[in-house]
Amino acid sequence: MIFSLLLGYFLIVHPITTPPDNSLIITKDGETVSIINREDFTFSQTGLPILNSKKYSQFLDNLDKKFSIESKNANLDQYGAIIPERAGSQIHRQAFTEQFYTYIFSFKKAKMELPILPVYPKVDSELLDDIRSMRIGRYVTSFNPRNKKRSTNIELATNAINNHVVFPGETFSFNRVVGKRTAAKGYLRAPVIVRGEFSEDIGGGICQVSSTLYNAVDNAGIKIVERFSHSRKVPYIPPGRDATVSWYGPDFGFKNTYNQPVLIRARTLGHLLIIKIYSSENINYIPRKVPSPPY
Repeated sequence: MIFSLLLGYFLIVHPITTPPDNSLIITKDGETVSIINREDFTFSQTGLPILNSKKYSQFLDNLDKKFSIESKNANLDQYGAIIPERAGSQIHRQAFTEQFYTYIFSFKKAKMELPILPVYPKVDSELLDDIRSMRIGRYVTSFNPRNKKRSTNIELATNAINNHVVFPGETFSFNRVVGKRTAAKGYLRAPVIVRGEFSEDIGGGICQVSSTLYNAVDNAGIKIVERFSHSRKVPYIPPGRDATVSWYGPDFGFKNTYNQPVLIRARTLGHLLIIKIYSSENINYIPRKVPSPPY
């Protein structure tokens, strides 16, 4: 009885309070997507909240990966029909950061709707329809389709450059556009030339794609900014007309100095690798004559 009276007196004098809820509720379209606490993102040794910028950047990057939608350019299918573009979206990082800082220094519970920015593709249907109207360059080479590994590599690299648009003033890099040739992407080991000797490596055969592209681009009179020849003659292209590429070595590049964007159309048809360069009828270009393939 005495204990109960003492306990009641203690609770009146010193009431037990629940620590305040300092969480930030993040929503998207009204649905909760994350709940965080400021203590997880701040240093508090000084008594004042100091943002842990590394943890905050990682958190924002993860949100961006989870909720951003990549935009997609309009492109042409195998029959030349236009596949419309698709707009994307990404987190409005500045707006998010401003609201996040308000939460950090308010010392209160808060709720935030994820700010989203639209992301528009560079190539829409209207632009694509315009720049597919005039062929300004072309080149065709032949390969052995019975060599399945090499043919697979050629097909993958061809698909990677197909429908790529290079705007005025932009520089095209074969390595950047095609990306690293890896087994995870489907590339296979096939013959390559290393220091004048034949060897095997992942992606063997793609130099035929870069070489065919070089001649198509050169035929269009476009400025070549980077090109290297193999250390020995290759059978699919005239001497001195090849363009070797390697992920850790040489690249092939050209710069669009014209007044209109240029479009790369690339495909394989049976034993043929066909690359064409297109642009608008309003382009001012000077074509160049290039040697025919050696067959």
